[in-house]
Amino acid sequence: MVEAKAVQKKFGGLQVLRGIDLAVGRGEVACLVGPSGSGKTTMLRCINHLEQISGGRLYVDGELMGYREKGGKLHELHPREAAKQRRDIGMVFQHFNLFPHMTALSNVIEAPTRVKKVKSREANDNARDLLARVGLSDKAKAYPAQLSGGQQQRVAIARALAMKPKLMLFDEPTSALDPELVGEVLDVMKQLARDGMTMIVVTHEMGFAREVADQLIFMDGGVVVEAGNPRELLANPQHERTKAFLSKVL
Repeated sequence: MVEAKAVQKKFGGLQVLRGIDLAVGRGEVACLVGPSGSGKTTMLRCINHLEQISGGRLYVDGELMGYREKGGKLHELHPREAAKQRRDIGMVFQHFNLFPHMTALSNVIEAPTRVKKVKSREANDNARDLLARVGLSDKAKAYPAQLSGGQQQRVAIARALAMKPKLMLFDEPTSALDPELVGEVLDVMKQLARDGMTMIVVTHEMGFAREVADQLIFMDGGVVVEAGNPRELLANPQHERTKAFLSKVL
C-alpha cells in the first residue's frame, strides 16, 4: 500500500529526511517511533503530499504521490490533482483540528458532501454510523468545546473515515490527551486494525505498537535506524541507538 524509496526532505539548508526506505503492505499497521526531531511527522506528511519530497519516490497503492514521472524526471502535479490523490488518505492530527463552529455530526459530514458530492441523507446516515463506531452516538449534536479531548479525537477519526480512505495516517493521536483519555482513542484504533485498515502511526505508545503493529520502525536523525517485528524489536533491539531510546521509554 505504501512504498518509500530513498525519500529525502529538506527545509532550506536543513535535511530532515536522509533517504527513507520503507514498505507497508495492504491491511498492515506500521508504527513510527523515535525521539523528537527524528523526521517521523515529516515522513507522514510526505506520504500524503502535505510536504513535497526533495528526492526519492513515494507510492501509495502503486501511484506516485504528488508527481508525474517523465523521462526519469519528476514533474509536480497540479494542486487539484494532488488533492484528488489525497482524498483516499485519511489523516488524524495531534490536535484534533475539528471545526469549532460545527457539531460533531457536521464535522463528519463536511468533507464527503463538499469534496465527494455525497448526497446529504447518505452522508448523514454514514456519519451517524461512524460516530456509533467510535462510541459517540450520543454526541452527534455536541460542539467540540463541549467534548473531552478523547471525544474530539474520536470525532476526528470518524471524520477521516467518512472519506472511505484506503490508508489512515495518525500523527501522535494521543500525545495531546490526558492519560486517562488515551485508552479510548487507542481502543478505536485497535478496532480499525482488526477491521483491516492499513495504518501508519507516529506514536510513543509502545504497548499499542507491541499489541497491534505488524512492523515497528525506529527513526533517528532522518533515517530508519532499525525496523522489524514489534515484539522482537522491543525485546531485543540490535542497534545501540535503538537500545538507548527504548531504555528511556519502556
